[in-house]
Amino acid sequence: MKQKPLAYRMRPEHVNEIIGQPHLVGEGKIIYRMVKAERLASMILFGPPGTGKTSMAIALAKSLEIPVKILNAVTDKKKDMEIVVEEAKMIGQVVLVLDEVHRLDKAKQDFLLPHIENNLITLIGCTTSNPYHSINPAIRSRCHLFELHALTAADIAIALDRAIKDKTKGLGTKDISITEEALNHFSHSAAGDMRAALNGLELAVSSTPVSENNQIMIHLKIAEECMQKKSFSHDKDGDAHYDVLSAFQKSIRGSDVNAALHYLGRLIEAGDLDSIIRRMIVIAYEDIGLANPQAGPRAMAAADAAERLGFPEARIPLSVAIIELCLSPKSNTAYKALDAALHDIRNGISGDIPVHLKDSHYYGAKTLGRGIDYKYPHNYENGWIDQQYLPDPIKNKKYYSPKATGKFEQAIKQVYDNIQKQKEKQKN
Repeated sequence: MKQKPLAYRMRPEHVNEIIGQPHLVGEGKIIYRMVKAERLASMILFGPPGTGKTSMAIALAKSLEIPVKILNAVTDKKKDMEIVVEEAKMIGQVVLVLDEVHRLDKAKQDFLLPHIENNLITLIGCTTSNPYHSINPAIRSRCHLFELHALTAADIAIALDRAIKDKTKGLGTKDISITEEALNHFSHSAAGDMRAALNGLELAVSSTPVSENNQIMIHLKIAEECMQKKSFSHDKDGDAHYDVLSAFQKSIRGSDVNAALHYLGRLIEAGDLDSIIRRMIVIAYEDIGLANPQAGPRAMAAADAAERLGFPEARIPLSVAIIELCLSPKSNTAYKALDAALHDIRNGISGDIPVHLKDSHYYGAKTLGRGIDYKYPHNYENGWIDQQYLPDPIKNKKYYSPKATGKFEQAIKQVYDNIQKQKEKQKN
């Protein structure tokens, strides 16, 4: 019989063996308390790949010696769930570990709900998706939601050391010598994914010839070869991708050029040029705006260059644009002013257009009084004359509040302030 993968064999058997997630399984924490009280509740475990969601679920069931069944919401049918429920009726309770729970269809969900409610089935759903975005409220409302965090390199090093030494489930029957550099590479390059690190270690051990003294020597080069496909972990269709995009935009808004370049690098590794370009252009107008109006056209030019070049060369114009956006003065006054105007319009705060501003380019317009009292600004000194432009109900409304960030907005702020002063003078 073919041996199961190392990552599968090394799954924890008890809550005390779970690596990482101290906020959930540390002494006195919520899941630890559930096990201690022998009251396991239905829950959704969500977090990045390789953080041990399914392993934790199985360990919790085994800690309380409750029979556990593992199904997949996509590949397993409603019939498979019916078998689990019948078994639960016979023995009293079953923990159903349901992978990809966010993909549970309505028929399966409707079947499971009553059995979850009467505690015949304790559901532990596992997903990489944000449950608030992806899981049906009917299931979500009946489960506690617990987020698992990406494992640290130190967490993964513990798992690797345990796998190397374990003679029953791990690799302890072999004489393995691993350098510190190789161990560090497995730990760090897995990017928080324990499964990837254990798979890499297993590949290294199985593919490395035994030396004359019956040792398996794992050094850095072997570790690099076995982990080369896992130096970066990023699912560009998952929630983590949107977290990276959010951090990318917020780092630019916060003028942290080093953080912005880091997140740009992640997006480049994910190969998502479209999202990079879209965010870059939005940022140029939303966060830089009038503080540096040329940032918008330059971001567009960089986007065009990046699209023409494609990766890997696209990173060059992108780096130039992102650094400029980071270090540009910031202003959101333009779109905020428009949003304020839109808010009034959508809430019925408006009024009739002043008669002198209405169209007068048609026969009979003057008879209706259209445009008669309009003052043509170019006929006056400095090309400006005070007259009412807004409708009567909001004639004194001010939407735009300029900032003195960047030379351009400083200059237009001065013009704006001068106009307001002139208006006040003429009123008095």
